[in-house]
Amino acid sequence: MKQELLDILACPKCKGPIQLNTEKNGLICLSCKLVFPVRNDIPIMLIDEAKPLDTTNHPEG
Repeated sequence: MKQELLDILACPKCKGPIQLNTEKNGLICLSCKLVFPVRNDIPIMLIDEAKPLDTTNHPEG
């Protein structure tokens, strides 16, 4: 996914920044602890499609 796209995308819930996580195959909002899926290089930025972030495997920081 292009960095230019990541720079303009925001979390649809809190409007905060997101970051790409290839391990989770999605975009992560650390504020909301949500993972938004990416399918065929298309980010699915719908709150209903987001999954909770497993913070035991991904500590913040």
